Amino acid sequence: MQVNNSSERISDAELAVMEVLWEEAPLAAKDIAGKLTDSRGWTLTTVKTLLSRLAAKAAVSHAQDGRHFLYSPAVVREDYVTGESRRLVDRLFGGKFMPLVAHLAEKESLSDDEISEIERLLKEMKS
Repeated sequence: MQVNNSSERISDAELAVMEVLWEEAPLAAKDIAGKLTDSRGWTLTTVKTLLSRLAAKAAVSHAQDGRHFLYSPAVVREDYVTGESRRLVDRLFGGKFMPLVAHLAEKESLSDDEISEIERLLKEMKS
């Protein structure tokens, strides 16, 4: 499943909730908030607001469990990352992958291990 394209993108705050759910689901809102309180300082109300937004975007689903809802991701993490990567390349590099690689190579001082990994990936893609 995918999140609707343009206007339905997942915000950085919503992504923090998704990361929790991708790691462990289903979870109640209070459990998600418990996992984010230390790192983000969010209240249960904040987490419920984010879950509501994610549900409206069809990024999470929920099922009734007694008096609570249990939330699960409705988007596969790998699909989300693929879509976001494609949008980044389209927006910043005209849809072309090589300018991104050239930019990273010039600005990031790639290590020998990283260069070897890129070479390995390219060989794998060719075969």
